[in-house]
Amino acid sequence: MRIALLEDDRDQIALLRGWVEGVGHSLHAYERGRDFLREVARESFDVFLLDWMVPDKSGTEVLAWIRANLKERVPVLFVTTRDSEEDIVTVLQSGADDYLVKPLRKLEFLARIEVVVRRTRPSGDRDDAAELGEFHIDAARRSITRSGEAIDLTQKDFDLAVFLFRNQGRLLSRNHLFEAVWGKSTEINSRTIDTHVSRLRTRLGLAPENGWRLASVYQHGYRLERLS
Repeated sequence: MRIALLEDDRDQIALLRGWVEGVGHSLHAYERGRDFLREVARESFDVFLLDWMVPDKSGTEVLAWIRANLKERVPVLFVTTRDSEEDIVTVLQSGADDYLVKPLRKLEFLARIEVVVRRTRPSGDRDDAAELGEFHIDAARRSITRSGEAIDLTQKDFDLAVFLFRNQGRLLSRNHLFEAVWGKSTEINSRTIDTHVSRLRTRLGLAPENGWRLASVYQHGYRLERLS
């Protein structure tokens, strides 16, 4: 899971980074609202965590911008010291998906993230086996068949295909794909992802005439869409 955090307390950032990275997620932290908005406008994330009181733009201003400008509804979880009932109701009515009051409890915090993300995704998107049109994906056996015919894929091509299918319809940034498939610390040429996507498009037949489109979106990334 790729998480964007708006938080100006560096000790809190370090704490939350340890928690989320400890369970296999990645955390991208921003101390100013302006920096946060610049990144979420060009990158893709699975969930947003917002503090209320940060320099230059409040969490509520950032929430308003997110709901007005992002086409995809990414879940938003407020994480703040403000605990009045009026504040909580205001934020939830403004489009936040959940609200947590500091100090946080680790297990509850991680569970809340999982819950708000699960609400936005189709059920079963993490199953080991899935049927998607003519495709059968068996994650446990690391195999993909199309209309019953096995497709030979490299390890990275398989991982990329599964991630794209599980996020069907989402615009995924290149950095999001890098982190999900190659790992956060991996440094690879940006053309590498283009090569893998092109190969998948050919080997899986992800073309409009087959009812699929694996499209490149200029300066953003890729989106896999089912057309029929």
